[in-house]
Amino acid sequence: MSKNIQNLMRLAFALIIVVIGNYVIVAQTTLTGDWKANLESNKPNKIHLSFERRTEKGGRSQNGSTYDFTDLQNLSIEQARGSGAVKFSLVREAGTIDCEGSFNNGKGAGTFRFTSNPQFVSMMKTRGFDFEADSSTGKNRDLEERLFAAATLNVTTALADDLLSANFGKLDVEDLFKAAIFKVNSEFMREMKASGFPNLGMEDLVKARIFKIDAGFAKQVVAMGFDKEPFESLVKMRIFKITPEFITEVRNEGLTNLDVEDIVKLRIFKIDGAFIRQARADGVPLEVEKLVQKRIGVWGK
Repeated sequence: MSKNIQNLMRLAFALIIVVIGNYVIVAQTTLTGDWKANLESNKPNKIHLSFERRTEKGGRSQNGSTYDFTDLQNLSIEQARGSGAVKFSLVREAGTIDCEGSFNNGKGAGTFRFTSNPQFVSMMKTRGFDFEADSSTGKNRDLEERLFAAATLNVTTALADDLLSANFGKLDVEDLFKAAIFKVNSEFMREMKASGFPNLGMEDLVKARIFKIDAGFAKQVVAMGFDKEPFESLVKMRIFKITPEFITEVRNEGLTNLDVEDIVKLRIFKIDGAFIRQARADGVPLEVEKLVQKRIGVWGK
């Protein structure tokens, strides 16, 4: 075998490109940056870690989350409370974040190196989640950024399998991230799907988590006669603290033909049963707009 062929073979092996079935797994690459940490004063055995790194365009990117000490290899709460050098790791399916630095009385800082797990990309692709798709500024770099985010959020194949089991329609990688951040699982998806509001998407489920809308509340809204309303109406009802009790109260005063926008107006202008009774006694017609005018002092002028 000639030296030229030997050199070419060495070069090929050095690239570490392994073809498995229809997938190509590329050699691991790394991201580096700085980390900071502080103990959560109101959450025992919890620590907040933030990771910061420079982007290729010269900007800065940050990821932060709260972790249990059991998530971190080689770091104890005693080390974090004390003073001294540390080396610890956050090991996830998407890759490993190795950290080095020091702590001083509950606060820490140092540098990190993230090494991605190429097999994670292939495993996710078999489930229909393509971490390499839709890269806009360089496929490999975008891939590493996604994998780093997946590691910090603990996006896993188990999460993907769980979401898919709900038969909620087409999901993508961004949906995985949203589910991990807002604690959306298949049980919640099924409950919301059965609540009476059709065609829900992941964005709706995220809003439901943010505004504490569960299937019980959704079913109450449907039972009150608002089954034809869009899901956004539930969000408005939560924002303005509209309850079934409030709806019953104003309906009992004669305002029976109300939509969600009407009820929102009543809440905004603090029009309740007592106000409606007084307004009616003053000769105000039982109309939402007239009641609003009465509240702001312009009715009859």
